[in-house]
Amino acid sequence: MFLAGFTALTLRLFVFPAADVPVQADAIVMLAGPGDRTGKAIELARTGYAPVLVMSTPGTRGCSAHEAPKAEVICFSPHPVTTRGEARAVAELAARHGWTRILFVTGRAQDTRARIRISRCFHGDLRVTVVGPRRLREWPYAIAYEWGALAKALIWQRSC
Repeated sequence: MFLAGFTALTLRLFVFPAADVPVQADAIVMLAGPGDRTGKAIELARTGYAPVLVMSTPGTRGCSAHEAPKAEVICFSPHPVTTRGEARAVAELAARHGWTRILFVTGRAQDTRARIRISRCFHGDLRVTVVGPRRLREWPYAIAYEWGALAKALIWQRSC
C-alpha cells in the first residue's frame, strides 16, 4: 500500500506534473538545468508569447541573446545558484519591470518545486512550461534529487 502510494505521488509530482499551456505573458523565464530549456524558451520567444526572454545562466559565459530576435533578452546568474536564488532574482526583475504574468520554462521533474519556490517570491500570474529529461536513464537521478529538494523547500526553507 505504501509503495503504491509513494509511486503514485512520485508520478504526479515529478513525471506528470500539472504543466500549463503557454499563454501571452510579460516575460518568459528559463530556469537553469538539464533538458532543452534554452530551445523551448527561444521557441516561445520567437513565437511571440512575451516581449522579454529572461535566462538564468549560472556558471556560463554566454547568453543566447542573438537567437531570440523578437524579444529583449536578459541574462542573470542567481545568488545563490539554486531555484530559490532564481525565484528571488526573477521577483526583483518583475517588480522593477512591472511584470504581472510570467511564463517559466523548467524541467518536468522540477515543475512542482519550482512553482512552490517562485510563488513564494513572485505574486503575479505564474505559468510553467516543462521539458523532460533528455534520456530515460536521467529519470532516477532527477526523481531522487527532486524528492530531497522538495523536502528542503517544504521543511527548512519556507520563505522566499
